[in-house]
Amino acid sequence: MHLERHARRHRERPPATGRASWKGRLRAAAGALVLAAGLITPGAAAAPAGASAAPAGAGTAAPAAVPAPPAGFTTTWSDDFTGASGTGLNTGTWKYDTGPGSSFGTGEIETMTNSTANVYQDGAGHLVLKALHSGSDPRAGWTSGRVETQAATFGAPPGGVVMMQASIQQPNVTTANGAGYWPAFWMLGSTLRTGTSWPTSGEVDILEDVNGRSSVFGTLHCGTNPGGPCNESTGIGSGEHACPGCQTGYHTYAVQIDRSVSPEQIRWYLDGSNYFTLSANRVDAATWANAVDHPFFIIFDLAMGGGFPDAFGGGPNSATVSGGQLNVDYVAVYNKAPGGGGTGTNLSQGRPTTASSTEASGTAAANATDGNTSSRWSSAFSDPQWLQVDLGAVHQLSHVVLNWEAAYGKAFQIQTSGDGTNWTTVYSTGSGTGGVQDVSVSGSGRYVRMYGTQRGTPYGYSLWEFQVFGS
Repeated sequence: MHLERHARRHRERPPATGRASWKGRLRAAAGALVLAAGLITPGAAAAPAGASAAPAGAGTAAPAAVPAPPAGFTTTWSDDFTGASGTGLNTGTWKYDTGPGSSFGTGEIETMTNSTANVYQDGAGHLVLKALHSGSDPRAGWTSGRVETQAATFGAPPGGVVMMQASIQQPNVTTANGAGYWPAFWMLGSTLRTGTSWPTSGEVDILEDVNGRSSVFGTLHCGTNPGGPCNESTGIGSGEHACPGCQTGYHTYAVQIDRSVSPEQIRWYLDGSNYFTLSANRVDAATWANAVDHPFFIIFDLAMGGGFPDAFGGGPNSATVSGGQLNVDYVAVYNKAPGGGGTGTNLSQGRPTTASSTEASGTAAANATDGNTSSRWSSAFSDPQWLQVDLGAVHQLSHVVLNWEAAYGKAFQIQTSGDGTNWTTVYSTGSGTGGVQDVSVSGSGRYVRMYGTQRGTPYGYSLWEFQVFGS
């Protein structure tokens, strides 16, 4: 039983009166949202919110491509769910969180399963989480799905910005037949997996809605429970925000954690519109740092019943329909480097890449420079190890982005060379923490390598992407 399941959002709370107190997660028009820190720029291939989207459950909407990164950002990771119809998820990327909803501490009544009846790819570019009911008791017999990323590495370094974004169609239900439905797209702090308790470890809710209300709620959970600086278990949130058409069409929900401004901010967006901003000075510095200033892992789930639906009329009831779906078109994480970041050209993508070793045939060195954040390089389980890219010519370098898988380098160097034999160290650390590391460098070279001398885990070194920027 996962620790985070016990620590999951404690959503049993009364509705607020005259202030924001319920969580939500955000969406923006399918494929349309491209966000810079504090700026919103329409994507070139974007479609209007809900345009040509099929009703939830049909799964026939044309899938949107994962949008290109916003200006100044790079794509850290994405998944657009291209598996065959009726197949489950890649368990190298996702893990199923199964078991009775009663174990989540939220009052849910469903049982989460890993069955393809509840969690599957539809063959048209979507992930589907489906709630199914059996029997005659509307308060029993529900199954559904909840999945989370294996990686807990998605965050902003000091001075940087991270954005999490997904295109989602909420269950196509209404207040007449959707009592009890509780779809969600959210994140939990990586430190939860290593022993820090909830809500100290932080939770950012990007999309929540209940009972087919066609709404979105956005919330940060932090501090201590109950009460504390973040008013737990309510959290600090946007309150209910209208989300027209969110049951019948795809919209994009996004959140940015911005550590480039003072005080730091979290911003929530629906269809490209910033509808809620929370600044770090809302709570004390230690509470904010413990909850926000670290990586996160991403979760999608479709709950039935619980404290949140109960606060808005309750459910499920005899009118609640079986078969409602949370459909996800894509999910993506983008990062903006400190000091403006994302500047210069990614010189390493598609260039010849070699390594000291590879763990297996599916974790080749070239995977780290292919621009695909679903493939990775992984080394043998020993020190030292290196990954090297040939840029083809000497370039002036500005920064290097290391997008680590769970197996990261604690001590490593970034080195440059003009001939692939004689190396100059331009960056060195003995305290790497994994996640996305964007390091400034000053120097030039044709060859650039990560030279690892101490692993952060018992496994090897593993990089989703190794990006070298310069001119």
